[in-house]
Amino acid sequence: MESKKILILGASGFIGNALYKELCNYYDTYGTYFSSRNGYKSNQQFFSYDLQEDDVYQLLERIKPHIVISSLRGDFAAQIQAHEHIIEYVSKHNCRLIFLSSANVFDAYSKFPSYENDKTLSESIYGRLKIKIENMLLRLPRKKAVILRLPMVFGNTSPRIKEIKQAIWDNEAIEVFPNLVINVTDDDKLSQQIHYLINRNKYGVFHLGCSDLVHHEDFIREVVDRVGSFNPIYKRVFTTNEERYLAVLPKDHPLPKNLRFTYQEVIDHHVMG
Repeated sequence: MESKKILILGASGFIGNALYKELCNYYDTYGTYFSSRNGYKSNQQFFSYDLQEDDVYQLLERIKPHIVISSLRGDFAAQIQAHEHIIEYVSKHNCRLIFLSSANVFDAYSKFPSYENDKTLSESIYGRLKIKIENMLLRLPRKKAVILRLPMVFGNTSPRIKEIKQAIWDNEAIEVFPNLVINVTDDDKLSQQIHYLINRNKYGVFHLGCSDLVHHEDFIREVVDRVGSFNPIYKRVFTTNEERYLAVLPKDHPLPKNLRFTYQEVIDHHVMG
């Protein structure tokens, strides 16, 4: 059987690059990059792609992937148009689309954690963008669409960890949300989970976060403690006096035990590696 051909849109970003490294030894994996300063130009598996300038359909016809993983960031209107073209391609070819969505599709519901079949509703522009693209995917035949809702993603090279380190060096305040209850993941765990879903030809909606919940402030403080013995400044931001949840937990599509993890594991093994 021929190897699955995978195209990761946004493979030069933090999550996209972790996925590329996880999958490239097992599948015929391609990626797109926006900026050539990271040396992607010389990699035959990488293609230059500008969300606002280039037509993704042409790229898809050139590579002919069996699976497209969308980890795109950038202009919202351009993202919507790109996904319209991706979905058009997927509907006409032997191809599936894996879309990296976000816990923010539930950010208007704050009283409970969210599960796969809960109705989406968002107060943020970012959450609404993800909902709009999710709804586009839901019009595809069921087996062609995979929606992955992610909580906050951490890891050595993650933007969030870089920001925290920078704030410490610059002696600036680190924002924490004491009343916000979250779950988290990291690039390694997430990549392994997505690899499993591809390997098993899974489809539908999956919530890919740790299996337990933690307060944002407690999590960030523990992360900072791992950076070293500093006296960081914290700015405690209260958006509400009650506990607010931004957590995605699995109910209908749980993953195997070996792919489940706790927030403590994210802190212990990956955040500061």
